Amino acid sequence: MFELKKTVALVGMMGSGKSAIGKVISSNIDVPFKDVDFEIEQAAKLSIPEIFERHGEKFFRDKENQIIKRLLREECCILATGGGAFMNKKNRASIKEQGTSVWLNADLETLWKRVRYKKTRPLLQTNNPKETLASIYTDRIKTYALADIIIESHAKSSLEEMAKLVIKSLLDRNDLIERA
Repeated sequence: MFELKKTVALVGMMGSGKSAIGKVISSNIDVPFKDVDFEIEQAAKLSIPEIFERHGEKFFRDKENQIIKRLLREECCILATGGGAFMNKKNRASIKEQGTSVWLNADLETLWKRVRYKKTRPLLQTNNPKETLASIYTDRIKTYALADIIIESHAKSSLEEMAKLVIKSLLDRNDLIERA
């Protein structure tokens, strides 16, 4: 059993495994797991694609910022953020101040394999979704690199292996987690 001293915010591209890996980390160290996108959907009573369609990306990003701030004030947890959340300076500042960020860095081909058939990705509803994904990836990579911890995510790594890498990195820091 472990005790988190700060919320651990998983950041990275859509398809990098933030939610899936976050749930495994949470289970392995027996701490709460929260998903920002799920919390937004609950608050709005709409799916993410519906929010984008009805209200636009700016509305979504504003709600995202509100939810992240609220979750960072609550009990420390493993927090899966949306792919664009870390692009917002306010979100980065809130996470830096009240938590720690972990970038799950997956390469473009791995990301494409994971998201290409999903219709729940509003930003990929374009004529050429792979090109769109590549453009988003290129635009965001330098910002993701500002994360406190960087974990290389490989297509062949299991969720359990990725969770263990993250947990080891958290334990190595000495200021984020301790055995209870």
